[in-house]
Amino acid sequence: MDKKLETDNLEMRLQALESRIHGERRNKSGKPVKCAESLARIQAGLTNTANKRERVKILHKKIEDLVKYLDPQFTDHITVPDAMKLEFILAEEDFLLSQAVLLEQVSSLQPLLDSTYIRDVPEHATKLQRLSQIHIKEQDQTETQSLEVKKLFEEYNKMMFLLSKQFTQWDETLRKMEEAKGIRPVE
Repeated sequence: MDKKLETDNLEMRLQALESRIHGERRNKSGKPVKCAESLARIQAGLTNTANKRERVKILHKKIEDLVKYLDPQFTDHITVPDAMKLEFILAEEDFLLSQAVLLEQVSSLQPLLDSTYIRDVPEHATKLQRLSQIHIKEQDQTETQSLEVKKLFEEYNKMMFLLSKQFTQWDETLRKMEEAKGIRPVE
């Protein structure tokens, strides 16, 4: 059923396109002009014409040669002699040898890439993501705890300061009372 709808939809779109291109023109039998039919007729006519004329046949055979001649690398092939190409290769010999050594190293390390550790990376990635989320959560908790501890230390220091101040006042008051009574302070 869906294919029928798709075909009908495609047919309607093609008719709309043909009417835009050809307008309201009709062929000899009075039916609307269809692009596909027109193109098929034109192609058949060109093929018949090409087969009848000898010059067109020769031209078709030479198209491959023309395409080859139009290729930018063809001019390099003609203008650069083999001796020059050999010199290019010899000039880059050190570079090519170093690249060959690197390729050998890569091929010797290929078993490492095929190891179970590398194949298990997606599984480890999900575990790592879960651990990362836990780590972030614990970092937030640590920051909260640090702020609480800092607050407690500030309160402790404030309390110690006030107690120290109170003890100093009591000591001063006690010293004044002892002096007033004539008692010598114990050291």
